[in-house]
Amino acid sequence: MASEHYFSSAPGSDLKLRQITVKIAGAIREVTTANAIFSPEHIDTGTKVLMREAPLPSGGGDVLDLGCGWGPISLHLALADPSATVWAVDVNERALELVRMNAANLGLTNINAVLPADVPETLSFAGIWSNPPIRVGKAELHSMLEHWLPWLTPGTDAWLVVQRNLGSDSLQRWLAEEFPDQPGALAVSRYATDKGFRILRTHRLP
Repeated sequence: MASEHYFSSAPGSDLKLRQITVKIAGAIREVTTANAIFSPEHIDTGTKVLMREAPLPSGGGDVLDLGCGWGPISLHLALADPSATVWAVDVNERALELVRMNAANLGLTNINAVLPADVPETLSFAGIWSNPPIRVGKAELHSMLEHWLPWLTPGTDAWLVVQRNLGSDSLQRWLAEEFPDQPGALAVSRYATDKGFRILRTHRLP
């Protein structure tokens, strides 16, 4: 059913919370997930690859977890740099409630879990981390990236993890064409490959 997709704004099924044990920011932690969100039983492989391979934030500032789900990347970023403000963004309101719950349970006060429309337009990001929702379709995915990548502060990076078999190489080509390598634009490169996933680095040029 469409209402059960993790990219639905308001899942139609009854809420069923579950507790799982995961490793985030180098430590074993208990978090809460639920049905009708992405990867409720564990941290999915792509997200693990991103958390393991992509550089962490440092020095504070606003950073973005785009398509946050129940929050593993947001929690990882917030724990790694307590001086940063993490914007956990998702269209799934159930997922956002879980991020807030998990942040509170871990004593984190530097995560804002919000809908896309609730991110202040005056912000710019010192970094973006995302396991983007490939299954929403190419048009929706491209629209999402066209909207958010220009929010990067010059000299900073977006880190996207995409499964090779689900179009990482074609996405890299599209990014290079859409955001040409020129002053003020974005330079795209393949940063790492692990377990069938590629991490794409999108660098905002000065």
